[in-house]
Amino acid sequence: MKALNLDSLDEQILQMIASNARIPFLEVARACRVSGAAIHQRIQKLVKLGVLKGSQYILDPEKIGYDTCAYMGLFLKDPSDFDRVVAALEQIPEVVECHYTTGDYDMFIKIYARNNNHMLSIIHDKLQPLGLQRTETIISFHEAFSRQMPIVDIATKDSERRSGEDDETEDLELE
Repeated sequence: MKALNLDSLDEQILQMIASNARIPFLEVARACRVSGAAIHQRIQKLVKLGVLKGSQYILDPEKIGYDTCAYMGLFLKDPSDFDRVVAALEQIPEVVECHYTTGDYDMFIKIYARNNNHMLSIIHDKLQPLGLQRTETIISFHEAFSRQMPIVDIATKDSERRSGEDDETEDLELE
């Protein structure tokens, strides 16, 4: 996947909206010392390029009754079933992330359950029928922190890329 050449204005915009997706464009424009139209245009371009995947409210699972968070390593009976298993996992609402990984596991998922009994029923009733050889579950007692990717030094990285350190880039051009 090609990295995009983003400039310092993109960096400023991303820093501001990553910390508050509801910030008004005019407030971003004032902080960046550009017009509201310029911010609107940049954000639309960042969405079109896939840099921004959307904005959303983030639920606190515990406050809506999901007290158990777990990470599971999945071992498939047949690794060629990966795409089918991913499609099936997408239909299980308690599975909130799914990753194809290196190492011991074929896949790694993040899952929320109301309690340990609910987790057990998800494993037996929803996961095992998918053709899993076995699972390894790691229960999270407490999320110490969670954050977005850091938006730092894009302009510096941009100049490094242009000097030839990284050929896998794509220029971000405004229309």
